[in-house]
Amino acid sequence: MVESILLVGLAALVASTLAAVAGFGGAAVLLPVLVMAYGVRDAVPILTVAQLIGNLSRVWFNRGVLDYRVVAWFALGGVPLALAGGWLFARAPLTSLTRLLGAFLLIVVAWRRLRPGAMGRPPLRAFALIGAAASFLSALLGSVGPLMAPFFLAYGLLKGAYIGTEALSTVVMHVAKLAAYRGAAVLSDASILIGLALGPVMIAGSWTGKRIVDRLPERAFVLIIEATMTAAGLLFLIRGY
Repeated sequence: MVESILLVGLAALVASTLAAVAGFGGAAVLLPVLVMAYGVRDAVPILTVAQLIGNLSRVWFNRGVLDYRVVAWFALGGVPLALAGGWLFARAPLTSLTRLLGAFLLIVVAWRRLRPGAMGRPPLRAFALIGAAASFLSALLGSVGPLMAPFFLAYGLLKGAYIGTEALSTVVMHVAKLAAYRGAAVLSDASILIGLALGPVMIAGSWTGKRIVDRLPERAFVLIIEATMTAAGLLFLIRGY
């Protein structure tokens, strides 16, 4: 029991630090550990509570460079689809969707490598559709930060602006997901407490990651994101969760 708690805590610290550097990827580290410790149905709600705290801390650490227009359009499409996805989560098989997401991530990385600049700058209103798709899948899979990353980057957000804006968009999405999980009776009081207990660890990881990203050149920042996308894609494709 003690070993399990220590393992989850360590995974949360690594996950939050990675997410603070790359903007995503934390779920790829933390979710498998939570699944081993608590099972799939409890792991995703616990992850959502922990990620909510981690994302709030990243919003605070990058509060001076947020793009609120992107967040507003993201929320417009994201909130209703997060609610729908959360309701479906209580009933849907997750393995096939997770593997499909893994394949998508690998395709996106290959596309960026083979056709640099092929993804044009999305219009601001497109973030309503991006928010809808990302929120629906996130409610089913726990987190789809790698799916969101190419669009935020293509819009021109980098480093702190990217990390903070993506985090605030994700906060809105997670709040809607948690409401849906609670309504579908898959978010128990125990899951809330476990997620909250991971909160201080997530904040510590966000603080550490912020110090790292402030010192990274932009080229290295993009390479880290692509490497994280590849690792997450392979994990989701092979493991199916």
